[in-house]
Amino acid sequence: MDTGAGSEMIAVPPGQVTLSDRRTERSWSVELAPYQLAAFQVTQSLYAQITGKRPGTSQGDRLPVEGVSWWDAVRFCNALSQRDGFALAYRFPAEGEGIAWDPSADGYRLPTEAEWEHACRAGTTGPRYGPLDEAAWYRGNSQERVHDVGGKRPNPWSLYDMLGNVWEWCWDVYDAEAYGAYRVLRGGGWFDEHWSCRASVRRRSHPTFQVDDVGFRIARSVRG
Repeated sequence: MDTGAGSEMIAVPPGQVTLSDRRTERSWSVELAPYQLAAFQVTQSLYAQITGKRPGTSQGDRLPVEGVSWWDAVRFCNALSQRDGFALAYRFPAEGEGIAWDPSADGYRLPTEAEWEHACRAGTTGPRYGPLDEAAWYRGNSQERVHDVGGKRPNPWSLYDMLGNVWEWCWDVYDAEAYGAYRVLRGGGWFDEHWSCRASVRRRSHPTFQVDDVGFRIARSVRG
């Protein structure tokens, strides 16, 4: 199992997922086409290969990269697409902070939060796809540090660390009216209590922030 340098992608079937937000007590359903999602969180090794940088406070090839902003993550996606010969998913404007996503592009990108939750649940209906200690590194078992990817039990669709280890950036704006440009984070991290490591939990952060328990996982659209 090459978790150090690769970007192994898992085919995720189409489906419907219902998202919910505890703060606003709102829920909404999303229909999803098939897509691909990385089996592992992006590692320090892969990030360094593509960017020449090793951000974060811990060092190790198979550790998930952390200390990366949302902007770092989307730029990485384009750089990896360029290396692998795929159409770039993101277009950056000459001025300003806007960014456009081309859904027809086959390049790497961040998952939407609906895609993330659908993949995390993997057909299960509970708060988690398995017993927490078997599935995730969290405050109760992490010794308050990040761990190598792939060390816990995968979910039924062979996706690792969908809960715990590091939070994962998603494409979506969290709530533009209340929080402006803040983007969605999913999955929980090594410093979180058990209640944050659930499939439905949403967190937010500014797209420029770099935090030691936040990383990301890549997705790809499937062309018809």
